[in-house]
Amino acid sequence: MRSFKPSSAILAAAALLALATAGAASARTPHAKPNSGVPGAGCRISLNVAPRLITAGETALAYGQTSCPAQTITLYQRVAGSPGFAVAGTATTDAQGGYQITTAPQSTNSQFYAAIGASQSRHRMEKVAALVTLLPPAGKQAAAGLQTGRANAVTFTGSVSPNDAGDVLVLQRENAVKGNEWHWIGRTIVNSSGGFALTHAFTSPGASEIRVLLRPNPHNVASPSNVLTYEISQAQNPALTILSATDPVPYKGSTVISGVAAGAPNTKLTLTGRPAHGKFTTVTTTETDASGKYVFPAQVQLVSMFYRVTGAGRSSAVLYQGVKYLLTSTPSSTTVTSGGTFTFTGAVSPVHAGHTIYMERQNVAGTGFHVVAVGSVAADGTYAVSRILYAPGTEVLRVKIPGDPENGGTAGEPVTVTVTPLPSGAKVPPEPQSNTSSPPEGKV
Repeated sequence: MRSFKPSSAILAAAALLALATAGAASARTPHAKPNSGVPGAGCRISLNVAPRLITAGETALAYGQTSCPAQTITLYQRVAGSPGFAVAGTATTDAQGGYQITTAPQSTNSQFYAAIGASQSRHRMEKVAALVTLLPPAGKQAAAGLQTGRANAVTFTGSVSPNDAGDVLVLQRENAVKGNEWHWIGRTIVNSSGGFALTHAFTSPGASEIRVLLRPNPHNVASPSNVLTYEISQAQNPALTILSATDPVPYKGSTVISGVAAGAPNTKLTLTGRPAHGKFTTVTTTETDASGKYVFPAQVQLVSMFYRVTGAGRSSAVLYQGVKYLLTSTPSSTTVTSGGTFTFTGAVSPVHAGHTIYMERQNVAGTGFHVVAVGSVAADGTYAVSRILYAPGTEVLRVKIPGDPENGGTAGEPVTVTVTPLPSGAKVPPEPQSNTSSPPEGKV
């Protein structure tokens, strides 16, 4: 059998057919290049949104890097519960391909992505806590004394924004040794107008930091309110009353305890006291005057105490005398560029090494503060607590050490910090995980 050998003419024709086929395929699917004339073709886009956790009414910074300088980049947003994405802002990438876009004030959880033409970044989540405002009971401003018992029940009111009627709120009291655990003491729901009311009777005397927590829902993450601080004592015994001239007092401060033993003139009375988890022991004695009034010598306070007066066959209610931490706070600056670190430093007395300390930001409504960073007290009583700030604008920040069974909480003076945009070409650093630290929610 003869073998077949293609002629040179046949080989040439096959080569021409292959070239034509390749040319046609190339014409059908052109290679995407940034300068091909197709908007965004071939652009690589990164996206970060920081802070990743904010409170309703606050803004965030969307920023990143692209391989396409001097191009219009569009930020798209889909808010929780909506069917699709909408334009949330635009910018022009700088000479290095970088961009920054400050979002509008946010109210609900959202997804974002950035795009130049057909090229898109990965999607990024932004979590938003609702703005929950807790108001003091009528006639009971923060730190004013509350008393135990059903007859002394008080009603807390407030509001939730955005309004999600029917959502569950829990009333919480903070009373852990380290001041960072919350216990559920009541429950209510958001009404149709976005408000709430909850009546509660306290059963245990002592320091009490109170807040409400909105349980997480499809639109917002778990959202704590501002915190109200109270000193709670037992309901008075009218036959033998007990009062403190100053409550609470600062660490190493003093107060005078006095009262009336009704119908018991010139009678010996004994003041007993105990710290948290201790037993009552005698502190001092005195006598009533001709009308039954009494005054004990001033008592220097190192820790919060429970006091009781006995005599004339009677016993007074238990009075809780609070002693607040002493706190100093110094801001690192009052101006920070976007992506820069802001730090509070200072010292706390008395020293409880490892005790939690907070950096707090004022709500945009000015109704209270919420935690944005968590630190701890060192063995020598000093502390440093930091947060990276992103969105240009102003923030009102302060330091607070929460209370515990021995000492009441104290907040430093608020400081207004201006966050300025980074200049064109500068890169914004990514947000570290620690920048979204928040205290535990407790039992919800």
